[in-house]
Amino acid sequence: MAFSSMPFLCVFLPAGYLLYCLMPSLRAKNALLVALSLLFYAYGEPVYVFLMIVCVFWNYLLARAFAGRSEKFKKALLAAGVLLNLGMLFFYKYTGMLLETLGFLTGRAFPAVQIRLPIGISFFTFQALSYVIDVYRGKAEAEKSFGKVLLYISFFPQLIAGPIVKYTDIAQQLGDRQQSASKTAQGLRRFILGLSKKVLISNTMGVATDYVYALPAAEIGMAAAWTGAVAYMMQIYFDFSGYSDMAIGLGKMFGFTIRENFDHPYLASSIQDFWRRWHISLTNWFREYLYIPLGGNRKGKTRTWINRLIVFFCTGLWHGANWTFVLWGLFHGLFLALETVFGKKGEKKKTAWIGHLYVLLVVCVGFVLFRSDDLGQAGRMLAAMFAGAKGGAAVTAAAMAPLNGLFWAALAAAAVCCLPVTEWVLCRSNARLRSFWRPFSYAASVLLLLLCLFSLSGGTYNPFIYFRF
Repeated sequence: MAFSSMPFLCVFLPAGYLLYCLMPSLRAKNALLVALSLLFYAYGEPVYVFLMIVCVFWNYLLARAFAGRSEKFKKALLAAGVLLNLGMLFFYKYTGMLLETLGFLTGRAFPAVQIRLPIGISFFTFQALSYVIDVYRGKAEAEKSFGKVLLYISFFPQLIAGPIVKYTDIAQQLGDRQQSASKTAQGLRRFILGLSKKVLISNTMGVATDYVYALPAAEIGMAAAWTGAVAYMMQIYFDFSGYSDMAIGLGKMFGFTIRENFDHPYLASSIQDFWRRWHISLTNWFREYLYIPLGGNRKGKTRTWINRLIVFFCTGLWHGANWTFVLWGLFHGLFLALETVFGKKGEKKKTAWIGHLYVLLVVCVGFVLFRSDDLGQAGRMLAAMFAGAKGGAAVTAAAMAPLNGLFWAALAAAAVCCLPVTEWVLCRSNARLRSFWRPFSYAASVLLLLLCLFSLSGGTYNPFIYFRF
């Protein structure tokens, strides 16, 4: 089951929300949310739902075990917890990659290992780790109720593709939150916005992306390569930010406040600024639980660069068991390190566009690595982008095939939606126009929902990109 599927929109969400409203107490509402979350996960992972429950249970016990222990014993418990969580993540996600890499380095043939990856394991593992670490650090108290810990980690709006929610941000809401008609309306509007990003923009960009990346090497000219690269750059942003919008909106409908995960990243003027705006919850997680413990920027420039490269190596590896993801992470880490050496302290408004253009180029090239199945495909795509001005009827046809009216309409909408249009309009409007904006936004949401339902009813299911992470 997924947010952009018809069963979820027409059955699961309306029925679940209605039952939630009928529950007589917050305790009953929490119990219902746990049941809904487990059902939601079991719909796609009927076996691995038990793995997730076991993962939550051992982290719950581990956090409770810190109480009254010596510092030495608590460190040992924490180390065991980190190894257990990362060990589970490594086994399911990276065993195949490890054996393949060892085979390449040693020349030996290792048996192929096919381990099905539990959906969202990277997300719920990191949430569990943040809970245990924060309890160890004294930033949070160990929760006595297993049900609340299970709800925190399994809450279905953000279970399988984030945002990564820290326990300290939501602990109070697990036991005290308010639901209202206003919050429900705002949450539903935000949910529809995210659904529209996914169905109307990302899926359309995905058709062009998949077409280009499936072309034979001989038919990928410069125009087709850039079409595929730009289309994927838009596809992944509106896919992932759309999911985050949907998760935030659903959370608000049930009374929860979930922090923002994106802040118009394609407006960034540096790679450092880009990572302040892109996948904010993951950036904050690595900064707090890896970068700062490594020493951050407190131990000299050389150590700072090393720490950042380690963080971006792990960031790339977190995204998938393929060296293309690792190189994507290191690619961003390299530019971040270069910015610390050559970056300017100030930036003139007249030349600010250069910084924006630089970021868009770096991010676009980086996403070629991210999207490619292997390094060979990434190399062919990059070669075509920068040195592949091929001719011939086949190459021309390949470049023009994805460029239909729907593609151009979706690309134009994507370009506009990358900008903080709403903020600009409200900031420059008078009180009368601002009062008109609210009913207009709700009316527009109804229209967008109808368009999404029409698109979903006539198309095929296209899963979210981050489901595989």
